[in-house]
Amino acid sequence: MFNKMFNTIICAILVSLSANSAAGLRQYAAKVENSDWQLKDESRLLCTLSHKLPGYGEALFSSFASKQLNMEFELDMLRLPKSYGVAAVYSVPPKWMPGQVQRTIADMTIRKQYNGDLPEQAAWTMLTELEKGFWPTIYYQDWYNPYDKVAIGLNASNFALPYIQFAECVANLLPYSFQDIAYTVLNYQFNNTKLTKYSQKRLAMIGEYLKEDTDLELVLLDGYTDSYGGREINKEISIRRAVEIKAFFSSMGVAPERIDITGHGERRHASPNINESTRAKNRRVVIRMSKP
Repeated sequence: MFNKMFNTIICAILVSLSANSAAGLRQYAAKVENSDWQLKDESRLLCTLSHKLPGYGEALFSSFASKQLNMEFELDMLRLPKSYGVAAVYSVPPKWMPGQVQRTIADMTIRKQYNGDLPEQAAWTMLTELEKGFWPTIYYQDWYNPYDKVAIGLNASNFALPYIQFAECVANLLPYSFQDIAYTVLNYQFNNTKLTKYSQKRLAMIGEYLKEDTDLELVLLDGYTDSYGGREINKEISIRRAVEIKAFFSSMGVAPERIDITGHGERRHASPNINESTRAKNRRVVIRMSKP
């Protein structure tokens, strides 16, 4: 009788131990000696700072060329979420920083079959916490194992130098995006192919962008004139203006076969031709660019 009771108690204990071990916390983080931070993308259009998460995926901080300052965080997972949920993001002090307490950074929405991401404020907070030596850590209930919770830690070791390089890259981003220049109107001085000063600056902006990215699907150039002068002469001037802009695009590396020009002459006015100010608006080349 005693032996039977003893065996029953032992079995219960083993079952309890097994259950407790299964209901654990799975942790993913790089070891201190293997913590790898790299400037993955470095151009005037995009800057990306990456951190490998062994067995889990990759953490990515990105900023892109735009009129507005921006920053994004993406958690690139090897196994995408199977369901919807919310992950908690904390700034966690490493064990060699005794006396420090963890702080809440943000909640991350988990979307089925999508990587996790956080907006600008949370991304900057994570970066500044890393700069101070803290480990931004993401906690959530595992969607593949109901007994487990998951913690993904971003190791702050070896962060300082790549972060400086990343900050320098972000500071050098173009202050405009492709969408800001995809439709551009260039205006001309009277009776020649010389651009106004403002239009010269606009063309220079396009040139700076094309130094970084010439992968354009199509460039449409439409030349126009005012109604001052003969119709045939105006037609010829409108074509000459468009041809010069095509030569500019070609010199920047855009394939000539992707550039289409049309000279409209004095047709399709953008403004009435009643005085010099309104006629100036009609002397133009309209640029329309599209990407694949």
